[in-house]
Amino acid sequence: MRETHTAVLDRIVDGTTAVLLLEDDEIVVDELAIAVEELPDDGRHEGAVFDATVDRDAGELLEATYREGVERDRQESTRERFDRLSERLSDEE
Repeated sequence: MRETHTAVLDRIVDGTTAVLLLEDDEIVVDELAIAVEELPDDGRHEGAVFDATVDRDAGELLEATYREGVERDRQESTRERFDRLSERLSDEE
């Protein structure tokens, strides 16, 4: 079955296998292990975000488009959340 998801590169194993977390509305619904070479060069790092078309039945990546802006937005959001939590913890001391 052909599906489109947001995919996040969770990790690279032994420099050869990329593990993508497939998301639906920012909830992880599956993971897909593929060869690193199947990803665009500029997205071959942990945390990279892609628009991914996959055949989940076959476990294949059909197409991946690196989304640098989305990755940057997610990193900023995570950083802001961490900063807010840090401030709250320091206020409680």
